[in-house]
Amino acid sequence: MTKPRHTAIREQIEGLILSGVLKPGDRVPSEQELVAEHGVARMTVSRALSDLVAAGLVVRRRKAGSFVAAPPSEEKLLGVPDMRETVPGHAHAVLKRAVRVANAADRARLGALPKGARVLALLVRHDSQGVPAAMEDRLVSLDAVPEAVGQSFVEAPPGTWLLERVPWTEAEHRIRAAAADAGMAAALGMEAGAPCLVMERRTWRGDQPVTAARITWPGDRHEVTVRSSRGPLRG
Repeated sequence: MTKPRHTAIREQIEGLILSGVLKPGDRVPSEQELVAEHGVARMTVSRALSDLVAAGLVVRRRKAGSFVAAPPSEEKLLGVPDMRETVPGHAHAVLKRAVRVANAADRARLGALPKGARVLALLVRHDSQGVPAAMEDRLVSLDAVPEAVGQSFVEAPPGTWLLERVPWTEAEHRIRAAAADAGMAAALGMEAGAPCLVMERRTWRGDQPVTAARITWPGDRHEVTVRSSRGPLRG
């Protein structure tokens, strides 16, 4: 029995992902490219890509295309997730926003940033149902993402904006415990010295640094639970 065309296309891309030929962050051929390659209707290709998205193998980013998804453990546990989707009753406020020539500390955080490069520095508070939930300290390389300089990030927080528009090919993560200093304690409505969970992520596109984010969560208001699996699609 001949397989439906959308299944054959899905399995071809799935095989490239699961074999490691296509890696997290790699671009998946566009609908137009797949239509031309397979000689099928656009609806057939769209169904194949939708199946891959539903399986967690591919993510679609508005105006950027489709990309291989990070493994669930990386994207949900070690990554800096889309706060609008993971924080109940999410709201955010941009507390500081500055464009500057990267200093030594900025270059150390982003990694391999050339001298004289400019960065966008952001400090954002994320609230959950009106209660401070996390502080985000983020640097964005304007060499990699020049369009970020014109963004206020009032409507969408910077992490959401970047996820939708800027593909990355490599990520580095760190998770550590820290005690809240006076400033962090005041921002998050907690006692100075109280425990926090700090999640840090740096991303690159090729050899070019894209962003470095440091998310600080109150230890008594945040926990991480991950249940994930990844394997061949069925059906």
